Amino acid sequence: MMISLKRMNAILVKDFKDFSRNLAVSTILILPIGLGIMYGQTGPNSLEANFLLINLAFVMVATFVQCCLIAEEKEKNTLRGLMLSPASTAEIIGGKSLLTFILTMLTVIITIFFTDYRPANMGVIAVAFILTVFFYIGFGTLLGLFSKSVLEASVIVMPVVTVFSLGSFLPAFVDQYPIAKIGMYLPNIQLIELAVIVEQGGGFGDVLSELLIILAWVVVLFLLTRVMYRKKMID
Repeated sequence: MMISLKRMNAILVKDFKDFSRNLAVSTILILPIGLGIMYGQTGPNSLEANFLLINLAFVMVATFVQCCLIAEEKEKNTLRGLMLSPASTAEIIGGKSLLTFILTMLTVIITIFFTDYRPANMGVIAVAFILTVFFYIGFGTLLGLFSKSVLEASVIVMPVVTVFSLGSFLPAFVDQYPIAKIGMYLPNIQLIELAVIVEQGGGFGDVLSELLIILAWVVVLFLLTRVMYRKKMID
């Protein structure tokens, strides 16, 4: 089945209008950028501090915004209309994810500009960022399908925001709490480990395992999202 770019673009335009009217959601972009400006004024920051802000930007924009956009569609009963339209699942999810993808990447780029983070290998970091944003968008879509309203979505997404932003401090507790080693496979931690290897001169071959772990998370989340979406269609 061919994917219609025209349909995806129509969904993108509609989501942009909804997003611009919802100040409670759109103003969330200010937080990571504002923190980036503050961190940038304090002087050179460590790699961990930079990626604390980067992971915060990913989860606050990609997951939070996507979750609220999906929940708003459900609250207004317009998601059901999209499901019953000629648009395919890929076109609907892709169209609704496109705005979030653009907003997230812009927010991350602006944030790292103010923190003065300059990767040693931009190509590797760019690929890692793209995989990571797919993960967070998938998580946001899944949570949005579970939520019944924007208010419920903003509540249900907060534990995820906490885990994937403050979770950047997890490596410091691994020696004290061995069970924390499980969390070392989370995408936000893998992104930090990948960045460390890149700063040491590593290339794609050196970070292949980290990229594959993030990719595995993306595949699992999108499969779960597809199953949940299909279930909502039947409901």
